[in-house]
Amino acid sequence: MAHSALVGTAGSRTPRLGRPIGASHPGSAVGGVVLLLPDGEVTSARGASVRAHAALLPLGRRLAAAGRADGLVVHVVRYRGRGWNGTDAQLAGDASWAVAEAVRRYGDVPVCLAGHGMGARAALRAGGHTAVDAVLALAPWLPEDDVAAEPEPVRQLVGRRVLIAHGTNDARTDPELSYRLAERAKKSNRDTCRFEVHSDGHALRQYHDEIRALAADFVLGSLFTHPYARPVADALAAPPPLGLRMPLAAGFGRGPRR
Repeated sequence: MAHSALVGTAGSRTPRLGRPIGASHPGSAVGGVVLLLPDGEVTSARGASVRAHAALLPLGRRLAAAGRADGLVVHVVRYRGRGWNGTDAQLAGDASWAVAEAVRRYGDVPVCLAGHGMGARAALRAGGHTAVDAVLALAPWLPEDDVAAEPEPVRQLVGRRVLIAHGTNDARTDPELSYRLAERAKKSNRDTCRFEVHSDGHALRQYHDEIRALAADFVLGSLFTHPYARPVADALAAPPPLGLRMPLAAGFGRGPRR
């Protein structure tokens, strides 16, 4: 999507990558990029949420530290606004712009789109960009099944590694809807898995350490071919429903990887 088109649909506001999190020394080779996509709202004309942006900074710092030796660069994308806004799918448009901007800045390096809530939906929707190797969707907001509307697309995820994680007590976004999407995606893309975070809510605060460790393991394995931790490898390899209802164990990432 052209930058000019994005400006035209959102007045004077434009999306931005901003400064990288935990940037390495200037001139260091960039080996891969993670673009973090904050949560948003179903419909809104307001500017991007500072709170939603800040909520992803701890994850960004964890990923930057884990991938420093591989030249990983992490950005939290600053949207034009906070609303998905129906068929405009504004956050997905901003995610696509961010991938194109990352390619312009860093060249031909692998990219992971990682989002939370509405940002997770944007990551899944924009995952078809040719530069995207992996998609991480945390507590994705997805529309209710509607026989009068087209189902949420999944064909764009073919050839990408996809991990979805959802709290079983999420009262804002229905975890069963993310399971159904993962089930459809798995039919055409075997490199799809989904973790269930027992009793956690939308913000995934109860198991935040495990979620960040899971994200780091997935990103390093997907962008730099590090070996996945056993639960991630098992989830990717397992057929439905096992690989799509994999429990995220307490203490994930604290003990031996295998």
